[in-house]
Amino acid sequence: MSNVIESNLRHRDDLAIEDWAILVGARPAATLLLRRESDAAATSNTPDPSSPQLNASQDHGTVSLEPDMQMASIEDDARRDRPQPLGGWAKRLLDLMVASTALILAGPILVLIPLLIKVTTGGPVLFVHRRIGFNGKVFDCYKFRTMVPNAEEVLERHLNSNPQAAQEWAANQKLKCDPRILFLGKMLRKSSLDELPQLFNILRGDMSCVGPRPVVADELQRYGAASHEYLKTRPGLTGLWQINGRNMTEYSHRVLLDTQYVRTWSLRRDLSILMRTIPAIMKFDQTS
Repeated sequence: MSNVIESNLRHRDDLAIEDWAILVGARPAATLLLRRESDAAATSNTPDPSSPQLNASQDHGTVSLEPDMQMASIEDDARRDRPQPLGGWAKRLLDLMVASTALILAGPILVLIPLLIKVTTGGPVLFVHRRIGFNGKVFDCYKFRTMVPNAEEVLERHLNSNPQAAQEWAANQKLKCDPRILFLGKMLRKSSLDELPQLFNILRGDMSCVGPRPVVADELQRYGAASHEYLKTRPGLTGLWQINGRNMTEYSHRVLLDTQYVRTWSLRRDLSILMRTIPAIMKFDQTS
């Protein structure tokens, strides 16, 4: 049936070509050439049942995706499954605004302190330590150097010769009388100025203005079941621990405060902690 229809259509096209040729006075050769071109065009427009495109379209109405489209789909799925830090874009925007403003205001101090460290103690200006961040990511945490260059060696000797200091270190990971800290370092720690370089950590996205203090891998084990709460957010430059006794509190209380912060987070609470941080750091008796 389809062959008959095609034959009739081709015959009708041939008549149309001949009529046009007679009308314009074309020669028979030209008429034959036009007829051949018409047949070639009809053949090229006829679908080939063996064509892979046709088979794909007839296969339950589905068409296979190109490799680029498949990769884009995989990346979209991975992006949706990727966990986001506590507070999302709102907390991140607050971090960028506060850290940028603080760096501008503290500019002269950020120039003066490195000069003092170089003049009084020599050696490197910054102390870089590996800490655990959001989702278990390890990052370099920056501080102004407040200790002697061979701090680890000095600490080990001190703990081995002083059992009481060893117990204090095991309980709090801090010492009230730390033999590693230099005189200028004590001043920087009392005023918390040693932590100013962490503003760059905030701009980089390693830390947040407010959150749990960044810990090393061994410390994270002390969080126990609460460690997954710590990993939900970026570590903070300040937090509930800093405005609630700081070094005067036990480590277990610090873990409790960090867990409470994550579970009850709000942008309003971050702003409240930031405003309460300045009076808190003025309490020099609560810092090591």
